[in-house]
Amino acid sequence: MPQTTETVVVDETRTDARQHRIHRAWFVAAVTFVTIIGAAAFRSLPGLLIDPLHQEFGWSRGTIGAAVSVNLALYGLTAPFAAALMDRFGIRRVVAVALAVITLGAGTTVWMTAAWQLLLCWGLLVGLGSGSMALAFAATVTNRWFTERRGLVTGILTAASASGQLIFLPVLSWTVQHHGWRPASVTVALAALAVIPFVWLLLRDHPADVGLKPYGATEFVPRPAPVTGAARRTVNVLLSAVRTGPFWLLAGTFAICGASTNGLVQTHFVPAAHDHGMPITAAASLLAVIGVFDVLGTIASGWFTDRFEPRRLLAVYYALRGISLLFLPILLAPTVHPPMVFFIVFYGLDWVATVPPTLALCREHYGQDSAIVFGWVLASHQVGAALVAFLGGVARDAFGSYDVVWYASGALCAAAALMALVIRRRPAGVPALA
Repeated sequence: MPQTTETVVVDETRTDARQHRIHRAWFVAAVTFVTIIGAAAFRSLPGLLIDPLHQEFGWSRGTIGAAVSVNLALYGLTAPFAAALMDRFGIRRVVAVALAVITLGAGTTVWMTAAWQLLLCWGLLVGLGSGSMALAFAATVTNRWFTERRGLVTGILTAASASGQLIFLPVLSWTVQHHGWRPASVTVALAALAVIPFVWLLLRDHPADVGLKPYGATEFVPRPAPVTGAARRTVNVLLSAVRTGPFWLLAGTFAICGASTNGLVQTHFVPAAHDHGMPITAAASLLAVIGVFDVLGTIASGWFTDRFEPRRLLAVYYALRGISLLFLPILLAPTVHPPMVFFIVFYGLDWVATVPPTLALCREHYGQDSAIVFGWVLASHQVGAALVAFLGGVARDAFGSYDVVWYASGALCAAAALMALVIRRRPAGVPALA
């Protein structure tokens, strides 16, 4: 009997030790974070290529911009299909192939001689690869590996993209300036290639693969069977989602999110500031500062999403963003002054803070299909960004300034705040759509 008691004590001690280890889910999240940082290199480069390619090949900026537009469109439209492919073939395989496609697309640009090759390499290949590395990747990892702290993890993984751009943008800018655009393209290709071994060796598709429960779960979750017909499922999920009110409200608010960030500020802030006499280098530095506070704001938003109602968070975020944009026209000046710095900090904290609560609402209403639904919502984000990137330039040509664009965007953000409040809550006891 004493031996039996001792054995029980030892077993309990081992069990307690296992419980106090860092859960494997956090290592998977860390690998995902590093992967997104590495993949962010390609998103930092297209804007740096416009002038060098125009000078070397004589291609118009419209032609170069068309390749970037194809890239942006595929970035949004590929995301929901990538989420379905991850359900069919696993996260690890899809992400590894996506990084390989990015490596191919970025690496082959060094031999370009015609504009159609730019459309093929940066538009098609890098667009497809980047779409597979979009936020649907982070959503899938979060859904599978975490039951608790989902908002925080979503915020951290969303911030990884901004972190990657902060790391690579100065490096790539220096490389283009001192060594030309080809070494910069090779740097992007090597960055994507270097991440592949980490993904293949360290990333796991599901907690059940290593005999674990998801972080925070009380019960073991078996690995679901592979879902065949990824493309058909992606379309079917969309057809099902469009028959629900929350989808249109989420897609509409996220389209305004893309319009007021990537489409507006990221595209037009520098020329708008330059219109007021601010040096381009100073305006670009302010954009980099936005990226710094974007990281902090997104992680904080994830923490808030775990504790507060996501609909109300979205309403607050969009309302504050709209107010800040309404004040921007009177803040633009030849020099950087304290009110402008305050705007940059404030706006940076709100840049993609909308992602964690939007994903939480997708998860609440669409259950196991939430990653695919979020992929379609992300597509609306890119459509909104692309539309305003174009219309902002048209407005500048028509009115001679960007003032009307800032005011219109502020009004759109106010509309988004109201739309967020209209999103209904799923009644208790009613299962999510799946």
